Amino acid sequence: MSEKKISSKFIYFFGAFGGILFGYDIGVMTGALPFLQSDWNLSGGGVTGWITSSLMLGAVFGGAIAGQLSDRLGRRKMVLYSAALFMIGALLAGVSPHNGVAYLIFTRVLLGVAVGAASALVPAYLSEMSPAEKRGSLSGINQLMIVSGMLISYVVDFLLKGLPEHIAWRLMLAMAAVPALVLFLGVLRLPESPRFLIKAGRKDEARKVLSWIRKPEEIEAEIQGITETAKIEQKAEKSTSWASLLDGRYRYLVIAGVMVAFFQQFMGANAIFYYIPLIVEKATGQAASDALLWPIVQGIILVVGALFYMAIAEKFNRRGLLILGGSVMGLSFILPAIINSFMDTNPMMIVVFLCIFVAFYAFTWAPLTWVLVGEVFPLAIRGRASGLASSMNWVGSFAVALVFPIMTASMSQEVVFAIFGVICLVAVAFIMFRVPETRGRSLEEIEKIGADKAAK
Repeated sequence: MSEKKISSKFIYFFGAFGGILFGYDIGVMTGALPFLQSDWNLSGGGVTGWITSSLMLGAVFGGAIAGQLSDRLGRRKMVLYSAALFMIGALLAGVSPHNGVAYLIFTRVLLGVAVGAASALVPAYLSEMSPAEKRGSLSGINQLMIVSGMLISYVVDFLLKGLPEHIAWRLMLAMAAVPALVLFLGVLRLPESPRFLIKAGRKDEARKVLSWIRKPEEIEAEIQGITETAKIEQKAEKSTSWASLLDGRYRYLVIAGVMVAFFQQFMGANAIFYYIPLIVEKATGQAASDALLWPIVQGIILVVGALFYMAIAEKFNRRGLLILGGSVMGLSFILPAIINSFMDTNPMMIVVFLCIFVAFYAFTWAPLTWVLVGEVFPLAIRGRASGLASSMNWVGSFAVALVFPIMTASMSQEVVFAIFGVICLVAVAFIMFRVPETRGRSLEEIEKIGADKAAK
């Protein structure tokens, strides 16, 4: 590790930069897909769904593997490995052979492993580097990086759309190697997490890192706190198992956190992010490859929403924002189907309502899901419960990306989105009756809420 002091801004920026990779590869297929479909003459939703969703399939495994390996090898080293794997996967996707569906699916799974790893490692690294009073707003940096990566990918797709189709989609996918290289070079200068260093018995190194990001009078108290927490967690790991998640003491909070992560994906957000050009094509008849301005519109809305969330993160209750967001999101999906059943409407009406959905999703469910998941699980089972929540989230993302093109091939888009709208309202009911408020409460107070619920 370098002896030279590293600024906290550099640490937080590159600590969160993995979100750019995450966002870029979520967004890039949006513009690449219409060209890929035309180039390979893909018809029907099955193959399209598998190519798109294979990223999430890899992410399910990437998140689980990275979480365990980072405890042995360190957060920093695992981010480096993820960036390298991402570069390799992006370049391999860019040289896909013609009609090589199986090959492209394999490279997308490889990319997914890197994306899943980044999704697990970045929040963990940021939370361990940031002071407690900034944890809520710094979690917003991760979300801002993700949506910025999506917006960058949409802009790249738009700029490359004039190329021959067999070159355009390959270059779109290969360009993901650029932010991966930037991340790799940046992380070379990042320090390791103080929490990992202390658990590895390297207190002097941890003290040096903390001297860069904390006030001098805070360092020893934090080292002591991390040491005590590490001992508690080590004891918990020996006395708990996966079956502990169903223990009466923990069940209420485990169900709350895991189901919030589950609902975030099954609300249908990724159906928009992956397929908006195809949605516009089906609504208006305009060629999907000519509708690449719409993803940019969605990307701008997401970035503005992430910035808005950072401004209000600690001013409003988690539950209130989730209920507000879910309600508006559900209605924005259901209303087009209701209106369409009574009168002929402009085909673009559904796209306008999708923009409303994205706007409210961007400052409520998108960032708050992971804030709540980080706060709600009791310490003794936090590692396993967080891993389960992340896996459920990726399973939901995989399922939505896979089935959406199949659903729209057999029924109208208004009906498909109305189904997602009902899921949004079910999620709102779940928040109202099954999720505790976590804002302003210590982790011990939240754990007591779960224990009190179990005692009733």
